[in-house]
Amino acid sequence: MEESKMSTKKTTFEDIKNALWAGANTFRDNIDASNYKDYVLSMLFVKYLSDTFEESVENLKKEYEGLRLERQISNLPFVLKEEYTFNYLLKNKFSVDIGSKISEALTGIESTNAILSGIFRGIDLNSEANLGKKEQKNPLLRTLLEDFADLDLRPSHIETKDNEVPADVVGDAYEYMIGEFATMAGKKAGSFFTPQQVSEVMAQIVSPQEKDRIYDPTCGSGSLLIRAAKKGGLDKVSIYGQEVNNSAISMARMNMFIHDIKDAHIAWGDTLANPQHLDSDGNLMKFDCIVANMPFSKNKWAEGFNPGGEVSIDEDESNTKSTKKGKKKEFKMEPSLDRHHRFDLGVPPASKGDWAFLLHMIASMSGNGRIAAVAPHGVLFRGASEGRIRQAVIEKNLIDAVIGLPENLFYGTSIPACIVVFKKGRTTTNVLFVDASKDFKKEKAKNKLRDGSNGEPNDIKKIVDTYKAFINREETAEQEKYSHVATLNEIQENEYNLNIPRYVDTFEEEELIDLESVNKEITDIKTQISSLEKEMEQCMKELGL
Repeated sequence: MEESKMSTKKTTFEDIKNALWAGANTFRDNIDASNYKDYVLSMLFVKYLSDTFEESVENLKKEYEGLRLERQISNLPFVLKEEYTFNYLLKNKFSVDIGSKISEALTGIESTNAILSGIFRGIDLNSEANLGKKEQKNPLLRTLLEDFADLDLRPSHIETKDNEVPADVVGDAYEYMIGEFATMAGKKAGSFFTPQQVSEVMAQIVSPQEKDRIYDPTCGSGSLLIRAAKKGGLDKVSIYGQEVNNSAISMARMNMFIHDIKDAHIAWGDTLANPQHLDSDGNLMKFDCIVANMPFSKNKWAEGFNPGGEVSIDEDESNTKSTKKGKKKEFKMEPSLDRHHRFDLGVPPASKGDWAFLLHMIASMSGNGRIAAVAPHGVLFRGASEGRIRQAVIEKNLIDAVIGLPENLFYGTSIPACIVVFKKGRTTTNVLFVDASKDFKKEKAKNKLRDGSNGEPNDIKKIVDTYKAFINREETAEQEKYSHVATLNEIQENEYNLNIPRYVDTFEEEELIDLESVNKEITDIKTQISSLEKEMEQCMKELGL
């Protein structure tokens, strides 16, 4: 293997994690964490491709030679020319043009493999803007190559546990690091990554089945999609996602590929203005399971429907803008501008796109569709146009459950959020309300749902079990100070306000104070003080003071 020596020792999850951390530390003091994740994760991906391809070729050489060998190699899922491999780059790590060689390798991998076309979209490891000129850039890239040099990612050399395959180990390490980068990036992380514990809750709620279509309209890194797909069996479901951020698209596609998901449909574009997943008639494709951690309260969500660039009007706030030259032409989003009829129930305010994404998901549900969407609590109670939309959705009997989560769970925001569950074909008009806001543990800078490990309570199981009890009409769906099954009449009496405290009373009564006992204690204390004062006075006399 030239410079990169492969040992007989199996590669563990910890080994991969350590290499990723080494790469992160290489860039830590030079580039913002929100940017260098692209370089570190891309290099892991190149190493993964190189080692996987190398092992595939080695195995074929045991059975074939000559033209037959070449034919078999060409039929592999992907093929790498030597100059596109990690080891070629490693051998050239001291080249003055190492940045160009890496860039050419990424471009070459894409152009020669249809399955990998566009997978490095928006990622430039030769960028002077981010990495500086050659004097600064080359040492960084050289060190990054060295960080991964001793990592053996050949599938047969990955240490697996029971019911695990090599792709699980590498994929889990990849996702672990995405989460760590999100933590380091803070608010700049946006919503590209959903914490695993929250993903697990959502995946269990939508409960994917064999042959289901699973969809995430704002898929970010794809981790939520993968978690949901695993519930139905990665090889038994169809996976669809869309994301507007090109860097996140790359992460999602690499994430899928590393998890050995070669047929995921991950599209780039504005989900609201330009949905990419359409049927043969040009209508929205229908999905059985939809999961999403959408951008919270996205401002100007309808700009994609406004090709003229007019100033958007927020009807709810009577908000108009003008210039020194006079008022600009105004743009008002209308249902008729959307050929998919997603906003026939109402148009959300221009400054808050939460219900725009929710209406898109509702319009994308199949006849037995289920949705689990993370949303800010405002969707539950805000009035005006959002209130009218919420009422219409409730009257159509589409809301199944509202689950309040603890604060500070998500990267990019510390505000508490909720999971809103929608379902078609409901056989009840009741709605489950869960207040899980107090069930968590603090871990580093974020809070985290507990999973029952190390003898801790299992917050995930508690939420899921409560929801399943509601589905099965079991009494345990009702739990004091935790959950409540509300009737449609209750919701109507609350004027279609779904704010959780209206339905789940978590108020802890303070213990009643026994005034008689308190007065007696005060009297006793006063008596003790008086006695002590007399003793002190006597002592001072004896001392002649």
